[in-house]
Amino acid sequence: MEVRHNWTHAEVQELMNKPFMDLLFEAQLVHRKHQQHNHVQVSTLLSIKTGACPEDCKYCPQSARYKTDVESERLMEVERVLDAAKKAKDAGSTRFCMGAAWKNPKERDMPLLTDMIKGVKGMGLETCMTLGMLTPDQASHLAEAGLDYYNHNLDTSPEFYGNIITTRTYQDRLDTLSHVRDAGMKICSGGIIGMGESANDRAGLLMELANLPVQPESVPINMLVKVKGTPLEEVDDVDPFDFIRLIAIARIMMPESAVRLSAGRENMNEQMQALCFMAGANSIFYGCKLLTTPNPDEDTDLQLFKKLGINREETSQKPDEIQENELLDQVATRVAARPSQDDLFYDATV
Repeated sequence: MEVRHNWTHAEVQELMNKPFMDLLFEAQLVHRKHQQHNHVQVSTLLSIKTGACPEDCKYCPQSARYKTDVESERLMEVERVLDAAKKAKDAGSTRFCMGAAWKNPKERDMPLLTDMIKGVKGMGLETCMTLGMLTPDQASHLAEAGLDYYNHNLDTSPEFYGNIITTRTYQDRLDTLSHVRDAGMKICSGGIIGMGESANDRAGLLMELANLPVQPESVPINMLVKVKGTPLEEVDDVDPFDFIRLIAIARIMMPESAVRLSAGRENMNEQMQALCFMAGANSIFYGCKLLTTPNPDEDTDLQLFKKLGINREETSQKPDEIQENELLDQVATRVAARPSQDDLFYDATV
């Protein structure tokens, strides 16, 4: 499986129609060829500016247009952000993500943002931010400060997008991704499942992501967290098997990307999460809160990792080298356990 940028709707639909076990088997083969298996990258997400967002994203409790329990907060002080980053590193995170509820950052905020990036980077953590739309100059400033990743989700398909958001266009989102890529940063971009979209819309989202000129290095697949006061609080739940299918298809279509099992894990049991990891998810957010919505705590995740034999530490070996070495070990073990010719002769004559 090579990285492709010409996926068609018919091909994605064919994957969606595959028997569940066959799809997971294919996804796991792709995963083992391109990724370290039994490994999950762990990130921590902090809301550095909460609430009062002018946008109308129907899933978001931080929109100023909806009455939710989220209280607005101004941009955090740099020292508080760095203190949270240190705690995240001590807890085992390798990437620290900072999110602000903005349509776009203002120029007055840029010096504080770059100070945050430099401080977190100085701790040896990877850095990520999600701040809304960016201009080319803003993207360049963030890159110069050392920002590794920029998150900007496409959310859903182009066709369904207008049902969820009207305050910025789909092209606005694609333009920001282009500015981020041009500035030399890595892209974190995915979507949300369970907003009332059709199976075709889910296929369309994955097509948009996979057919970008360079596929995102990180692809978060979120299950909608329904929040009281938002327009989507009464939407139907996602079927767990449909969600796992999307994880598997994302892995097949974007073999070299990290597929992040993101929002909604609080409502997933251990068995569902295990199948998501089997399907190719190899990144999570760590900690009891994702911006303003609940998330499993660190101890719960560590217990699940232990049950599944999942490691948070990276190895220097490439995925194909790991697989080759394991196969050689298995062959050597079987050869050592094989009975000798004398044993076979004795068994045949007794």
